[in-house]
Amino acid sequence: MKKYVLAVVCFMSICATMQSQEFVYRAKNPAFGGESFNYQWLLSSAEAQNTIEEDVDPRNRDTDLEDFKDNLNRQFLNRLNRVLLNSQLAVNDGLAPGTYSFGSLSVEVYESSEGLVVNILDTDTGEQTQVIIP
Repeated sequence: MKKYVLAVVCFMSICATMQSQEFVYRAKNPAFGGESFNYQWLLSSAEAQNTIEEDVDPRNRDTDLEDFKDNLNRQFLNRLNRVLLNSQLAVNDGLAPGTYSFGSLSVEVYESSEGLVVNILDTDTGEQTQVIIP
């Protein structure tokens, strides 16, 4: 019994001499409430780790003429999409058979036993798409 009492007394004396400290979290990033003086350090650290190079050369930007051409191509494809959808839904705004050329796109429309066939060819890249409407 004396051993147990001695062990309890030792344990109590050790516990009485132990100290603890307060654990406090402080954010480093100023966006999350951290110190605002850390901003430059965080920014320079992030830039040092960034291996992606942005293409900011103004000579590589599309010209206004290229933007206009791309816009016209998109409008043409949208119109073609509407016409094909209308012809699919039997609306009387159909697409007449023939060959159409717009910018770098060559569109051929003809009827076959499978239905209305639309071949779209990009003359710049050689990419070709065929749409068949039964």
